[in-house]
Amino acid sequence: MTITQWFLFFLAVQVIHFLGTWKLYVKAGRKAWEAAVPVYNAVVLMQIINRPRWWTILLFIPIVNLIMFPVIWVETIRSFGKKSLIDTFLVIVTLGFYIYYVNYIDQGTYIENRSLIPKSGSGEWVSSVLFAVVAATIVHTYIMQPFTIPTASLEKTLLVGDFLFVSKFHYGARTPMTTVSFPMVHDTIPFIKTKSYTKWPQLPYYRLPGFEDVERSDIVVFGWPVDTVNRFYGLDDGKYYDKPIDKKSNYVKRCVGLPGDSLKIVDGQVFANGKPINLPDRARPQYSYTGTATGGFNAQNLYERYDITDGMRFTSGNDFVIYALTEESAKSFKNHPNVSSLKRNVMNKDQVDPSIFPKGKASLGNRDQMKSFYIPKKGTTTPINLKTVPFYKRLIEVYEGDEMGIDNTITQNGTQILLNGQPITEYTFKQDYYWMMGDNRHNSEDSRFWGYVPGNHIVGKPVFIFMSWDSNATGLNKIRWERLFTTVGGSGKPVSYFWYFVILLIGYFVVVKIIKIQRARK
Repeated sequence: MTITQWFLFFLAVQVIHFLGTWKLYVKAGRKAWEAAVPVYNAVVLMQIINRPRWWTILLFIPIVNLIMFPVIWVETIRSFGKKSLIDTFLVIVTLGFYIYYVNYIDQGTYIENRSLIPKSGSGEWVSSVLFAVVAATIVHTYIMQPFTIPTASLEKTLLVGDFLFVSKFHYGARTPMTTVSFPMVHDTIPFIKTKSYTKWPQLPYYRLPGFEDVERSDIVVFGWPVDTVNRFYGLDDGKYYDKPIDKKSNYVKRCVGLPGDSLKIVDGQVFANGKPINLPDRARPQYSYTGTATGGFNAQNLYERYDITDGMRFTSGNDFVIYALTEESAKSFKNHPNVSSLKRNVMNKDQVDPSIFPKGKASLGNRDQMKSFYIPKKGTTTPINLKTVPFYKRLIEVYEGDEMGIDNTITQNGTQILLNGQPITEYTFKQDYYWMMGDNRHNSEDSRFWGYVPGNHIVGKPVFIFMSWDSNATGLNKIRWERLFTTVGGSGKPVSYFWYFVILLIGYFVVVKIIKIQRARK
C-alpha cells in the first residue's frame, strides 16, 4: 500500500471508531468530539475503560495491535455492563462491530469504577497468558528472535542443529510490513501447516536505528531473496513463491561483500576491492578434496580426528572424495600413512557454470572463479546497457520496485534498455545490497547462485547459541553441551556460559521465593 492508501485506510478506521463509540464517550462523561480525534481518542478510551494510557502505544505496534484490538473491544463493552460470555463472543466474531449495538441500541450505563481483578482463576490465567504473548511478540519482533541452523553452509562456526538468538537491534529492528499475521510465527502455523499471514494490507519498509552497520565477515540472518523453498521441502517444481519481504524464508550466511565493493573470486579466495578478505579466527572455510588411498580407513575415527563435515566416499578403486575439509585438516590428513595424494578441488577459470549468477550466458564463472563485479550502494549510479542489465534487472524490477511501492518493468528494444517504457542508460539505486556466502564453499547455496541480498531483507545478527542438538547422536549425547550458551562472535575458542546461567536462574527463584515469604508474613 502507498502512503496515500494508508492515510485513507487510517482515516476510514477513525470514522468507523467515531460512529461506533461517540455515544459511549458521552455516557462516560466525555465529549462526543473526543471520539473523533486520532490518537487522542485512544488515550481517552483508555481512561474510560480504566486501563493505563500506555496501552495506546500497543495499539500502534504492528502485530501486537492484532492482539490488543480484541482486548480493547471486550474491555469497552464490559465498561458498559456487557459482561456475559455471549457478549464477549459477539464482539470478537463481529470484529468489534457489536459495539455499534451497545452504542446505539443498548441502554446500559457506564460503570466508572469497574473492578479489573479477574473473578476466577481461569480469568486470571487468560490475562496472564495474553500479556505474556504481547511481551513475547514485542521481544520477538523488535529485540531478539530464536533461529535454527538448518544447513551445513557455515559448518565449524555454526552447526546443523544450533539454536540461536538473533539480535534485531544490532542492525536496527525492521518494523513489520505484513500487518495481519499470527503472533511469533514466521510464514507457516505449526502443525496445521497453514500460511500464517495475509498479504494485504502491507506497510512500507522502515528500519529503526541500529547500533552498528553490517560489516564484512559478519554472520547475518536475512530473508532469502529468491525464496523458491523447493530444496528445503523436497519440491522440484521450480516455482517462485511470492512472499512479502518480512515473510521470506530466513537464511544465515557470512557477509563477504558490502555496498559499493568490487568483488571477485580467484581459486576459491574472495577479493574485495582487490584485496583478499580477512575472516575472523573462528571462521573455518572448507572445500571438497579428491585423493588416492593406499589402504583402508576407520571411518568413525577418521571423521572425528580430521573433523570431516559432509562425509567421504570412494569413487573408483582407491580414489576418494572428501566433501568438506578445512585447509588445516587437509594438511594433517595428507600425512595419513594410507593417503598417497590429496588435492583440493578447484574449477578452472575457463569453466563456465550457467547456474552461477547472473546465470546462463551472462554467468560470471563457477563456484571457485568469478569475474569482478560491483555490489550496488544506495545513491550510486550505474550504467545500464546490454552487458550490465543481467546483473541489475531483478534488483530494479523486484527489490527497488517493492522499496518504492511501485512495479518496475525492464524491457529491451534492439540495443536500447527501457525502464517502464522509457529509455535509460543509467540507474541510481535506492537501497544497499550485500553479498553473502557460506564457509562450506562447496556445499552452500549462496549469493554465487542467486545474487545480491537487498538491505531491506536483513533480519539481524546471531549473537548467542542457547541450544545445540546433534540428531546423529544418541541419549544425552544428542545435546552438544560444550556449545550451550556460547557466543557466536568473538575470537578464540567459544566458551560456554551454561553453568553461569543455571546459577543465576537458581538465584532468581530463591530471591522470588524469599520475597513471597516476606509478603505472606506481612
